[in-house]
Amino acid sequence: MPHSRACWPSPDAKGRGLLLVVSAPSGTGKTTVCRRLVRRVPGMTFSVSCTTRARRPGERHGRDYYFVSEAAFRRMIRERRFLEWARVHGNLYGTPRDEVYRRIRAGRHVVLDIDVQGGAAVRKECPDAVLVFLVPPSWRELRRRLANRRDTPPDQ
Repeated sequence: MPHSRACWPSPDAKGRGLLLVVSAPSGTGKTTVCRRLVRRVPGMTFSVSCTTRARRPGERHGRDYYFVSEAAFRRMIRERRFLEWARVHGNLYGTPRDEVYRRIRAGRHVVLDIDVQGGAAVRKECPDAVLVFLVPPSWRELRRRLANRRDTPPDQ
């Protein structure tokens, strides 16, 4: 699909899905919200991101993330294979462009679980995307969640 500024169909376009971007600081609960949406909204699919970070216990390649080396990720950047990408807490994360386009064209709604930087990048390329920003319940709770995940807590 061409990389135009209007890469997503308007909500009333027949046969095309929509893009929903859920962004928030790491540890806020994006993944939980997105998984619930996929379970409850007919036609909603979850976009699986690529990352260079190590797997956490219970995570599976292709379900939770595509776990790739930094060299492979950098090659994907050069090949423009990401709709958006960013470095977060020292690791690279990116949304595979072709996968998202394919699902949209097939009439599926796609939800992206991405950080704030990624949400801003998608907004520039896809102005018709619906963006939702989640806030953590409190700084204290966010720091607790990140400490439990061994991510770097944000500055207060």
